Amino acid sequence: MNHKKYLKLALVGFVLFSATAVITSCGDPKKVEETEEEPVDAAKDNLVSVNGELFSIPSPLQTSILLKSSGANYSKDILNLTSHLPSYSTEYKKALNLGVYGADLGYVIIYGQTQDALGYLNASKRLADDINVSGAFDANLMKRFEKNMGNNDSLLAIFTSGYRATDSYLKNNDRNAVSGMVITGGWIESLYFTLNILDKDFKNKNVIIQRVGEQKNTLDHVIKLLTPFYQNPDMTELTELTDALLELYHEFEDIEVKYTFVKPTTDVANKITTINSKTDVKITDEQLKNITEKLSAIRQMIIN
Repeated sequence: MNHKKYLKLALVGFVLFSATAVITSCGDPKKVEETEEEPVDAAKDNLVSVNGELFSIPSPLQTSILLKSSGANYSKDILNLTSHLPSYSTEYKKALNLGVYGADLGYVIIYGQTQDALGYLNASKRLADDINVSGAFDANLMKRFEKNMGNNDSLLAIFTSGYRATDSYLKNNDRNAVSGMVITGGWIESLYFTLNILDKDFKNKNVIIQRVGEQKNTLDHVIKLLTPFYQNPDMTELTELTDALLELYHEFEDIEVKYTFVKPTTDVANKITTINSKTDVKITDEQLKNITEKLSAIRQMIIN
């Protein structure tokens, strides 16, 4: 693939981007009602509009839910350490790692690891404050989180509320580059989770391999998300990241992905949307190995 040609086409096609936080029920609706927290729908994606057409970037919550439902055990060693936080000194690093820590926070909540959750919430709050996201993780949200420790449904709803406020503030203040970096950081971290549990033993590994292959289209959308800021003299690190993602895309190019659209169904009463479309992926061990190596290198660029 010619990088300049790809970037030019993506730039021409870019119209706007909008990220929506996930809003649904991940557990017992009664628990949510009792704690007065809004249900969370992990079936809804972050949305990106390119050339007037909407594309989806899966929420990190979706990935964590899939990993757990597939039988993969909790692995704390795949998370970004909160001790790295003081080293993030630029807006670029802070925005990307706000997305990374957000994915980590969703992961620990999904797995019920509340002892780790507060640390990742505090890290997210600090980064949000540092990039001037006014009130996204305010004192009230932090108190609600502490009050509901142990109630995963409520923690997910509160977590979603903070990131929804972050995205809304960034979009409303024309900070699309920063918002794009938050989304990109979350996607990279969730794909890192997916790839790094494949060497572990669990029951439905093939489902996870299929999910990796499906990221071929998602990566294309992520690149389009960052393209408008490519070669901006004030964002040289973002240019390097986009180049690295383009190299990663080369590893996905030969993966065969067949998508069959089936209309989603919605349970209005329980506020749950079920995605019924099907994707058939053909991916080799060598492709998985190369993707894992390149994605891991990109993540290191971000978290170190």
